[in-house]
Amino acid sequence: MPESAVTLKDVARRAGVHPATASRALNVETRLLVSEETASRVLAAATELGYRPNAVARSLRTRRSHSIGVLIPDLNNPLFPPMVRGLADRLELHGYVALIGNTDGDEGRERRVYEQLRARHVDGYALATARLRDPLLADAARSGVPVVLMNRIAADDSFPSVTVDNDAGVRLVVQHLVALGHRDIACIAGPQDVSTGLARYRAFRSAMTGAGLDVPDSRVTFARAFSIEEGYRCARDVLAANDRCTAVAAGNDMLAVGCYLALDEAGLSCPADVSVVGFNDMPFIDMLRPPLTTVAFSHYQVGAHAADLLMERLNGASGPAKVIYVVPRLVSRGSTGPRS
Repeated sequence: MPESAVTLKDVARRAGVHPATASRALNVETRLLVSEETASRVLAAATELGYRPNAVARSLRTRRSHSIGVLIPDLNNPLFPPMVRGLADRLELHGYVALIGNTDGDEGRERRVYEQLRARHVDGYALATARLRDPLLADAARSGVPVVLMNRIAADDSFPSVTVDNDAGVRLVVQHLVALGHRDIACIAGPQDVSTGLARYRAFRSAMTGAGLDVPDSRVTFARAFSIEEGYRCARDVLAANDRCTAVAAGNDMLAVGCYLALDEAGLSCPADVSVVGFNDMPFIDMLRPPLTTVAFSHYQVGAHAADLLMERLNGASGPAKVIYVVPRLVSRGSTGPRS
């Protein structure tokens, strides 16, 4: 039978059930309402006939598109693919598909991608792009479309969010460097208009104060983006200050890689001259030379938890927004060593 001609009634007839039963069996959200034997029979009939559900008709009936818009700031950053995979895998269990949009950290492009996804009637959004005070979040709140933040939080915790415990992660970094004898520690901080950049910078200041160490302004630079290019620029500024720092805590791994480039250009060795620590433990970061000491956490679980929070909202949950903090751990590798 031609695929285009196969209908739900054809599947029901082949399986020997009522069309309503076949519909419940084919929908992952209602499959538990029929027996396992019946569901298996309906699925087998659908496969034999080459049945494909009419997504448009289904969305008109359920008022849902069963799609989620996902905004990522930089798909070249290895941090994000595992998060998207965790999100997509968990959404698939509920019959949803993730539609990915890359923004390159550009506010104008972010708005355009957001509106394009909205025009496709996505049922919700997972945003890894949110800034602390983001007009896009205000727009989403007014529209009533469920939104979950990944790897970011809002300034007032007003949106469900999943992120690493940045404070705990940075404390691990400072404790590690201090244990190695470092006292003159520089900070290449991330952008201060996003929660990860601001939280990690504040945590660095707090951890250094707790260790009884000063942080002169000459040892702190602020990146405009979490990128290798910005890490290189900021590291050059730190080195130009000639403040004799013996270690650098970078706001993320991309900034740390840029720091490697600046140290090499200056004829300095890592870690013999300067130890470097990153944050995120991106895939393949252990293959650098020297392998990067960094803060690790489950990127996949960030995405999976974000999907869970989104499904809760889609299923009618209300109340205060949940914020989930994933526990970090320090992975010590070759980029850090005792103070020389």
